[in-house]
Amino acid sequence: MLYNLYEYIKDFIDFPGLGLLRYISFRAFSAILLSLIISLFVGKKIITRLAKKQIGEDIRDLGLEGQMQKKGTPTMGGIIILIATLVPTMLLGNLKNIYVILLIITTIWLGFIGFLDDYIKVFKKNKEGLQGKFKIYGQITLGLIVGITLYFSDQPVIRVPANIQERGVRSEIVNRTGEEPQIRYFKDEKSTKTTIPFVKNNEFDYSWLSPIKGELGQKIGWIIYIISIIFIITAVSNGTNLTDGMDGLATGISAIVGTTLGILAYLSGNIIYSNYLHIMYIPDSGEIVIVMAAFIGALIGFLWYNSYPAQVFMGDTGSLAIGGIIAVSAIMIRKELLIPILCGIFFIESLSVIAQRVYFKYTKRRYGIGQRIFKMSPLHHHFQKENIDAIIKHPIKALPEAKIVTRFWIIAIFLAVITIITLKIR
Repeated sequence: MLYNLYEYIKDFIDFPGLGLLRYISFRAFSAILLSLIISLFVGKKIITRLAKKQIGEDIRDLGLEGQMQKKGTPTMGGIIILIATLVPTMLLGNLKNIYVILLIITTIWLGFIGFLDDYIKVFKKNKEGLQGKFKIYGQITLGLIVGITLYFSDQPVIRVPANIQERGVRSEIVNRTGEEPQIRYFKDEKSTKTTIPFVKNNEFDYSWLSPIKGELGQKIGWIIYIISIIFIITAVSNGTNLTDGMDGLATGISAIVGTTLGILAYLSGNIIYSNYLHIMYIPDSGEIVIVMAAFIGALIGFLWYNSYPAQVFMGDTGSLAIGGIIAVSAIMIRKELLIPILCGIFFIESLSVIAQRVYFKYTKRRYGIGQRIFKMSPLHHHFQKENIDAIIKHPIKALPEAKIVTRFWIIAIFLAVITIITLKIR
């Protein structure tokens, strides 16, 4: 809003300092500070309100250390994250930018689905919450919205080298420090290309999966791309939801992932850095940095109250929206194939649940008694459980919750560093 207002009045009013709004770096740092302030101060009021209305978490006794002490802790705290992310984004982001618009839609859409789930659990006293199929329908619909928008909108393009004879070709002057300025030719094109790690040319085109070549093959490639978008959004949002099982676990990991995506978005949206690193240049994608900055500030502010021992839980209101923001951001900067690395914790957590269920059903059908791989799933609870009735029996001694969370954060930082390094390792 403020950025769009600046764009409107900049030719009529020369106010000192107003020009700072055109810089992504200034708006990003402002977004972090504003979201941090909102999440800290507004968050405190929301937590107090939730506690007064007795909107607390209903805890099942699973035999975990310190688990029952959390009973009655206010939930639905994801509202804090949503507000602290949306307000700075609306104020400081370019509201005409399709990437910003899609991230706002994602935040509201999945936040609403998560809110319905929490509402049913808390107020309707239904522990199952919103039926799983309705969550999936909502995630699929969002994936269709994102995919179709990326296909039909004119803004989402990538900039590729071109010959001067080609249609739509333009020129630019590339001036690196210590080198002579060079004139290069380029064109913007709609494409299903994305970044793939550890490969020399570092690019993968979904149209390569089409059995048909030519113009029809390109259209089939878009269909494959949209299906992939649906799968990624569903997988990451559910993975974040599964990881939200300990105080500060999903919040801290998501802040690390968001910081990495913000860095990647800045590099991808900057023609100088993308050219230097030989990575895909995506015009106008730098605005994603503003959203990610607000997202990071909101998570850090929420972590103030969500760290052990938690004063509030985010609930599905926060976890589904967080996963959606991460997934859609990665998709828009063409880094979605890096998600298994960057979001490795979410991936392993989801895999542990799937493996546990499949193995239990298989052994029960074959031997009459279901057996487990882990002492408990998702994986973070495996390290918290005392009994050893599982294939993987170590560590035998349960670890304190705070130690498990901190170690998972360290692993998340390690994976984030590897993700950034993949830009040069090919």
